[in-house]
Amino acid sequence: MYIIAGLGNPGDDYKYTRHNMGFLTIDKIAERLNIRVNKIKFKGLVGDGSYAGEKILLIKPQTYMNKSGESIRDVVNFYKIDPQNLIVLVDDIDIDFAQVKIKRKGSAGTHNGLKSVIYQLISDDFPRVKIGVGKKHQGQDLANFVLSGFSKSEKVEIEEAIEKAADATLEIIERGVESAMNKYNGK
Repeated sequence: MYIIAGLGNPGDDYKYTRHNMGFLTIDKIAERLNIRVNKIKFKGLVGDGSYAGEKILLIKPQTYMNKSGESIRDVVNFYKIDPQNLIVLVDDIDIDFAQVKIKRKGSAGTHNGLKSVIYQLISDDFPRVKIGVGKKHQGQDLANFVLSGFSKSEKVEIEEAIEKAADATLEIIERGVESAMNKYNGK
Protein backbone atom coordinates (compact mmCIF):
# COMPACT_ATOMS: atom_id res chain seq x y z
CA MET A 1 0.00 0.00 0.00
CA TYR A 2 1.09 3.55 -0.76
CA ILE A 3 -0.12 6.78 0.78
CA ILE A 4 0.30 9.78 -1.51
CA ALA A 5 0.03 13.03 0.43
CA GLY A 6 -0.13 16.36 -1.35
CA LEU A 7 0.70 19.37 0.80
CA GLY A 8 -1.26 22.59 0.46
CA ASN A 9 -3.82 24.86 2.05
CA PRO A 10 -7.58 24.28 1.94
CA GLY A 11 -10.02 26.77 0.46
CA ASP A 12 -10.58 28.57 -2.80
CA ASP A 13 -8.31 31.48 -1.81
CA TYR A 14 -5.30 29.16 -1.96
CA LYS A 15 -6.37 26.77 -4.72
CA TYR A 16 -3.96 27.82 -7.48
CA THR A 17 -1.07 29.24 -5.46
CA ARG A 18 2.59 28.25 -5.40
CA HIS A 19 2.15 26.56 -2.02
CA ASN A 20 -0.58 24.23 -3.37
CA MET A 21 1.49 22.19 -5.82
CA GLY A 22 0.89 19.09 -3.68
CA PHE A 23 -2.89 19.50 -3.82
CA LEU A 24 -2.82 20.20 -7.56
CA THR A 25 -0.71 17.10 -8.21
CA ILE A 26 -3.08 14.96 -6.11
CA ASP A 27 -5.94 16.33 -8.24
CA LYS A 28 -4.06 15.32 -11.42
CA ILE A 29 -3.37 11.79 -10.13
CA ALA A 30 -6.99 11.43 -8.98
CA GLU A 31 -8.22 12.51 -12.41
CA ARG A 32 -5.98 10.01 -14.19
CA LEU A 33 -6.89 7.09 -11.93
CA ASN A 34 -10.56 8.04 -11.60
CA ILE A 35 -10.34 8.43 -7.81
CA ARG A 36 -12.64 10.82 -5.98
CA VAL A 37 -10.79 12.62 -3.20
CA ASN A 38 -13.85 13.70 -1.26
CA LYS A 39 -14.11 11.72 1.99
CA ILE A 40 -13.23 13.56 5.18
CA LYS A 41 -10.92 11.40 7.27
CA PHE A 42 -7.59 11.80 9.10
CA LYS A 43 -8.03 15.61 9.19
CA GLY A 44 -7.93 15.56 5.39
CA LEU A 45 -9.73 14.83 2.16
CA VAL A 46 -9.05 11.26 1.05
CA GLY A 47 -9.77 8.92 -1.80
CA ASP A 48 -8.59 5.40 -2.46
CA GLY A 49 -7.98 3.22 -5.46
CA SER A 50 -5.24 1.12 -6.97
CA TYR A 51 -2.40 1.46 -9.42
CA ALA A 52 0.07 -1.14 -10.75
CA GLY A 53 -1.38 -3.75 -8.42
CA GLU A 54 -0.91 -1.57 -5.33
CA LYS A 55 -3.64 -0.12 -3.14
CA ILE A 56 -3.19 3.64 -2.92
CA LEU A 57 -4.68 6.33 -0.73
CA LEU A 58 -4.59 9.95 -1.85
CA ILE A 59 -4.78 12.57 0.88
CA LYS A 60 -4.95 16.36 0.96
CA PRO A 61 -4.48 17.42 4.61
CA GLN A 62 -6.97 20.12 5.59
CA THR A 63 -4.92 21.30 8.58
CA TYR A 64 -3.19 24.09 6.62
CA MET A 65 0.39 23.70 5.49
CA ASN A 66 2.22 24.20 8.78
CA LYS A 67 0.30 21.37 10.49
CA SER A 68 0.22 18.91 7.56
CA GLY A 69 2.12 16.37 9.62
CA GLU A 70 -0.81 15.86 12.00
CA SER A 71 -3.02 14.54 9.21
CA ILE A 72 -0.25 12.45 7.64
CA ARG A 73 0.77 10.97 11.01
CA ASP A 74 -2.84 9.88 11.62
CA VAL A 75 -3.16 8.10 8.27
CA VAL A 76 0.30 6.49 8.43
CA ASN A 77 -0.39 5.20 11.97
CA PHE A 78 -3.86 3.94 11.05
CA TYR A 79 -2.59 1.87 8.12
CA LYS A 80 0.69 1.01 9.90
CA ILE A 81 2.70 1.63 6.75
CA ASP A 82 6.44 2.05 6.51
CA PRO A 83 7.34 5.72 5.87
CA GLN A 84 9.04 4.58 2.65
CA ASN A 85 5.53 3.83 1.32
CA LEU A 86 4.49 7.42 1.94
CA ILE A 87 5.06 9.78 -1.00
CA VAL A 88 4.82 13.49 -0.18
CA LEU A 89 4.12 15.97 -2.99
CA VAL A 90 5.30 19.48 -2.26
CA ASP A 91 6.31 22.88 -3.69
CA ASP A 92 9.95 23.97 -3.48
CA ILE A 93 11.48 27.44 -3.75
CA ASP A 94 15.02 26.09 -3.89
CA ILE A 95 14.85 24.29 -7.24
CA ASP A 96 14.38 25.89 -10.64
CA PHE A 97 10.91 27.00 -11.65
CA ALA A 98 8.71 24.17 -13.00
CA GLN A 99 11.41 21.56 -12.40
CA VAL A 100 10.49 18.31 -10.70
CA LYS A 101 12.90 16.70 -8.25
CA ILE A 102 12.47 13.40 -6.46
CA LYS A 103 14.29 12.76 -3.19
CA ARG A 104 14.39 9.43 -1.39
CA LYS A 105 14.55 11.11 2.06
CA GLY A 106 16.18 14.06 3.77
CA SER A 107 15.68 17.28 5.66
CA ALA A 108 12.78 19.68 5.23
CA GLY A 109 15.00 22.58 4.21
CA THR A 110 12.96 25.76 4.54
CA HIS A 111 9.57 24.09 4.00
CA ASN A 112 7.30 24.28 7.06
CA GLY A 113 4.90 21.63 5.74
CA LEU A 114 7.73 19.11 5.39
CA LYS A 115 9.06 20.14 8.81
CA SER A 116 5.66 19.28 10.26
CA VAL A 117 5.56 15.88 8.52
CA ILE A 118 9.07 14.97 9.70
CA TYR A 119 8.33 16.14 13.24
CA GLN A 120 5.06 14.18 13.47
CA LEU A 121 6.47 10.98 11.92
CA ILE A 122 9.77 11.29 13.79
CA SER A 123 11.33 10.30 10.48
CA ASP A 124 12.58 11.88 7.29
CA ASP A 125 12.82 8.51 5.56
CA PHE A 126 10.05 8.96 2.99
CA PRO A 127 10.22 9.90 -0.68
CA ARG A 128 9.06 13.30 -1.82
CA VAL A 129 8.28 14.75 -5.22
CA LYS A 130 9.08 18.46 -5.33
CA ILE A 131 7.95 21.05 -7.86
CA GLY A 132 9.98 24.23 -8.25
CA VAL A 133 7.79 27.32 -7.85
CA GLY A 134 10.45 29.97 -8.42
CA LYS A 135 12.31 32.29 -6.12
CA LYS A 136 10.87 35.27 -4.30
CA HIS A 137 11.95 38.74 -5.35
CA GLN A 138 14.46 40.55 -3.19
CA GLY A 139 12.68 42.13 -0.22
CA GLN A 140 9.50 40.12 -0.85
CA ASP A 141 7.98 38.31 2.12
CA LEU A 142 8.31 34.53 1.68
CA ALA A 143 4.77 33.83 2.92
CA ASN A 144 3.32 36.35 0.46
CA PHE A 145 5.36 34.79 -2.35
CA VAL A 146 4.32 31.17 -1.76
CA LEU A 147 0.69 32.21 -1.34
CA SER A 148 0.73 34.08 -4.66
CA GLY A 149 -0.54 32.77 -7.96
CA PHE A 150 1.16 32.38 -11.32
CA SER A 151 1.48 34.75 -14.25
CA LYS A 152 -0.05 33.72 -17.57
CA SER A 153 3.35 32.74 -18.94
CA GLU A 154 4.16 30.68 -15.83
CA LYS A 155 0.86 28.74 -15.92
CA VAL A 156 1.77 26.70 -19.00
CA GLU A 157 5.09 25.60 -17.49
CA ILE A 158 3.62 24.86 -14.07
CA GLU A 159 0.84 22.73 -15.62
CA GLU A 160 3.53 20.70 -17.40
CA ALA A 161 5.40 20.35 -14.09
CA ILE A 162 2.25 19.09 -12.35
CA GLU A 163 1.83 16.46 -15.11
CA LYS A 164 5.47 15.45 -14.70
CA ALA A 165 5.13 15.26 -10.90
CA ALA A 166 2.09 12.98 -11.32
CA ASP A 167 4.10 10.81 -13.75
CA ALA A 168 7.01 10.67 -11.29
CA THR A 169 4.73 9.67 -8.41
CA LEU A 170 3.22 6.82 -10.40
CA GLU A 171 6.72 5.77 -11.50
CA ILE A 172 7.72 5.45 -7.82
CA ILE A 173 4.79 3.10 -7.22
CA GLU A 174 5.37 1.07 -10.37
CA ARG A 175 9.16 0.85 -10.54
CA GLY A 176 10.58 2.35 -7.33
CA VAL A 177 12.06 5.65 -6.22
CA GLU A 178 15.46 4.97 -7.85
CA SER A 179 13.83 4.57 -11.27
CA ALA A 180 11.83 7.78 -10.78
CA MET A 181 14.94 9.71 -9.72
CA ASN A 182 16.85 8.49 -12.79
CA LYS A 183 13.98 9.28 -15.12
CA TYR A 184 12.86 12.69 -13.80
CA ASN A 185 15.63 14.42 -11.83
CA GLY A 186 17.56 16.97 -13.82
CA LYS A 187 15.25 16.76 -16.85
